[in-house]
Amino acid sequence: MQITNRPRRLRTTQNLRRMVRETRMDASSLIYPMFVTDGKGRTEEIEALPGQYRYTVDRTDEKIEKLLNAGVGSIMLFGIPENKDEFGTQAYAEDGIVQRAVSHIKAHYPEMFVITDVCLCEYTSHGHCGVVCECCGRLDVDNDRTLELLQRTAVSQALAGADMVAPSDMMDGRVRAIREALDSNGFSNTPVMSYAVKYASSFYGPFREAAGSAPSFGDRRSYQMDYHNRREGLKEALMDVEEGADIIMVKPAMSYLDMIREVSDATDIPVATYSVSGEYAMVKAAAAKGWIDEPSIVCEMAAGAFRAGAQLYETYFAEELAGFIKEGRIG
Repeated sequence: MQITNRPRRLRTTQNLRRMVRETRMDASSLIYPMFVTDGKGRTEEIEALPGQYRYTVDRTDEKIEKLLNAGVGSIMLFGIPENKDEFGTQAYAEDGIVQRAVSHIKAHYPEMFVITDVCLCEYTSHGHCGVVCECCGRLDVDNDRTLELLQRTAVSQALAGADMVAPSDMMDGRVRAIREALDSNGFSNTPVMSYAVKYASSFYGPFREAAGSAPSFGDRRSYQMDYHNRREGLKEALMDVEEGADIIMVKPAMSYLDMIREVSDATDIPVATYSVSGEYAMVKAAAAKGWIDEPSIVCEMAAGAFRAGAQLYETYFAEELAGFIKEGRIG
């Protein structure tokens, strides 16, 4: 039998497989999501995210040092304030939890690239991502009133030393509003990473327990996207590019690889994706039962995201993935 094309030739050894690998990554493309909370001297494990913690500002050093030693040079900060109110004032307070954490980290670890989440859900007493109003006989989030608070939040984080801001609220027009606010306050070089394609997903459950940000009424489907929709995701991405986004994020990652590919093909700016809390929790739960090999699954999930077109990958497994890359298991 004459077989001319034998694809298996390029799979015969590990060195050859790595030589012809189509999808490559390194630790510089990883972002670690990190929770900071008010108080002192505390590191609290998050029950829904085994191995993940809430850190008071004075305890962030231990994790930052581990990340830098592993080769992870970027973090995304999520704040958990002691006090919440109707308008999420601690999100944009000069001495807010994220503002203090940014100042501390940049003072002690200037080489760490600090990205800040721009949203109000962790700071509002009702758990929604903006100012609540009554509209057409029901409670809803007031899009345009929220924009002003998002502007104040982004500027306050930049003043504290944030290297990049990342609006995750899904309000219409927020990227343009934040871009204008940053520019008018002397931060024209501060990039915006927009959660442009953020679906209303059940994969967010553990995060809401971690951040105490579950809505006290209703849900977020009036502003986060319907997960049935593909063209709407592209529309959102292209609108945010037009409004001045420097990086586009697709969230979640694992069930939305098609959208990562669509957005990557349709835009000419970097695409990020967030392997969210539910993805992490499922891996941890299955691994604890001995049903899966955790390192192999983590590597496969990451490779899938990069193969789909992501250039940046936010994941709770960032430190472990950096180690796997060094070992040659992935990348």
